Amino acid sequence: MLGGLTGLKDSQGTDWGERMLNTVASQTIRHLFTQSESVEVFVRCYPSSKLLQGSIDSFKMSGRGLVIRKDFLVEEMSFETDAVAIDFGAVMSGKLKLKQPTQAIAHVVLSEAGINQAFNAKLVTQHLVNLTIPSLTAISGGEPVTFTNIQVELLAENRLRMMAKADLNNGELIPLCMTMAVAVERRRRISFKDPKIELDTVPVAQREVSQVLGIAFAEILDNMVDLDRFDLDGVKMRLNRLETEGKKLIFSGYAEIERIPRNP
Repeated sequence: MLGGLTGLKDSQGTDWGERMLNTVASQTIRHLFTQSESVEVFVRCYPSSKLLQGSIDSFKMSGRGLVIRKDFLVEEMSFETDAVAIDFGAVMSGKLKLKQPTQAIAHVVLSEAGINQAFNAKLVTQHLVNLTIPSLTAISGGEPVTFTNIQVELLAENRLRMMAKADLNNGELIPLCMTMAVAVERRRRISFKDPKIELDTVPVAQREVSQVLGIAFAEILDNMVDLDRFDLDGVKMRLNRLETEGKKLIFSGYAEIERIPRNP
């Protein structure tokens, strides 16, 4: 009976097996995100009888307006694999399971607005509050330092402008402004290098302190963004390159998919 079902075609020439798998995969992937504007999945399997053995030719997911872990907005994300082995029995029960790990080409687009929203997420702010790093407490008289009001402006040639305020825990807020290069390191870290401190908008009396705090802030950022902290369960992102394009930050690389993640 199943063999007959995989051979059924609709008016567009798509067989029943592919349509069922597309539906199950779309529902599974969509539930991985807190919110999603659109999620589309395209599965190809020819001849369709291979699906009974759990073998498919390609799997592609394309999504827009995705929110990961409630706070991280992704404007666009796509994954595409070659041949994949899946559990056909699980598909029949409405689930998507891999028989073995696979890799997928990945493309991710972040917007400037989404990046700024991410800097308000607890997963990020916890690395920026009540810091007792010696280079900071030397300026604050031993008090913990907190960086707030962070704003990011994407620039050309893989650079960005970062603005923030440093709270020295003494009632004084020190404005910070700098440009820096953004790049990929070891395929999983986002590095912030070559900071250029800008002091034109900083009051004269605070410029010396702003210069020192700005350098320290850049070092903190450079050690903060590790993609493994943001991975979905069972999926690891690895990046080959990134580039700024207008108000977008575009990543290309691949995903190591050990299993289809559980719902967050």
